[in-house]
Amino acid sequence: MAPHYTESFSAQPKMFDAIAELIDEAQTIVICAHTNPDGDALGSGLGLAMLIERVWPGKEVVNLLADDKPIPSIYRFMPQSERFVPACQYTGTPDLFFMIDLPHPSRLNEAQAIYERAVKRVTIDHHPSDDALGDVCLSRPEVAATGVMIAEFALNRKLALTPDIAICLLTAIVTDTGSFQYQNADSEAFEIASLLVDAGADPALISLNVYQSFRLEYLHLASLVMGRIKTYGNGRIAYSYALQDDFTAMGALPEESEGLIDIVRSVAGAQLALFVKQVDAHTVRGNLRSKSDLDVSQVAAKLGGGGHRAAAGFSCSGTIEEVLAQALPLLTALLEGE
Repeated sequence: MAPHYTESFSAQPKMFDAIAELIDEAQTIVICAHTNPDGDALGSGLGLAMLIERVWPGKEVVNLLADDKPIPSIYRFMPQSERFVPACQYTGTPDLFFMIDLPHPSRLNEAQAIYERAVKRVTIDHHPSDDALGDVCLSRPEVAATGVMIAEFALNRKLALTPDIAICLLTAIVTDTGSFQYQNADSEAFEIASLLVDAGADPALISLNVYQSFRLEYLHLASLVMGRIKTYGNGRIAYSYALQDDFTAMGALPEESEGLIDIVRSVAGAQLALFVKQVDAHTVRGNLRSKSDLDVSQVAAKLGGGGHRAAAGFSCSGTIEEVLAQALPLLTALLEGE
């Protein structure tokens, strides 16, 4: 018997019914999140896939990756993490496509063509957007993580959560709330997390793998990034960077850089944090964080990206110096407009 939880969004049960109906009708189902997937994208996808296979046996469910590269090593502890398939290797036409943790197929990368030829489509996402795409679109920007909504789908339908499903969904919530340190860690996130622990998820195992199992090469890179931290705007903005050569010199992998923004974010007195890394000779990827009510997604959007009020990202052309020259004045303007 599924545990009781507090329904937080009045329209959600009807949408859950519609999603269940689409699953009933489909035989081939694809689940895919955004390019460069994080813990929420991966954990939500795995949890949803295992839930469908358990409750709707006989369905063919495939977890796709938008990119042709392996998932970050820190997430490989999750049950069935080996089931992900690069979208470029998938040639079918699915009956149902779940687009999760993103509002628009433009960030599906290699999977966008599969999304477009799918018979039916469902969006489950928590990013701000004016789009409402899919035959069913469950979009709740106020929710801490997509994993919260996947868990609520199971709980609303009274579908028992297994420990394997629960740990994937808890990983989604833990990572998107920064271990419940970010402003989005609300009562709904804590309530669902508690129910997932009751279902068998092990928070200590998540913490061990995601936050306490870094390779020495990554730590050397982190020390380099830490040594480069500077402040701007009277100490209210903290920023740092990593060059492409830094990864090579330290033996670190680009996929390992996801947590470096949190080092920059930890500077006392800084309300905003920026970390940028050189992806190649012409591309820089950036992460933004806010420790106040300031909306960094506005800055990310001006740099070609997006995200949430407190956490956002972008990718744009240029060198580290050129991107910093664009981003820092935008962050200053955000501070001055508060």
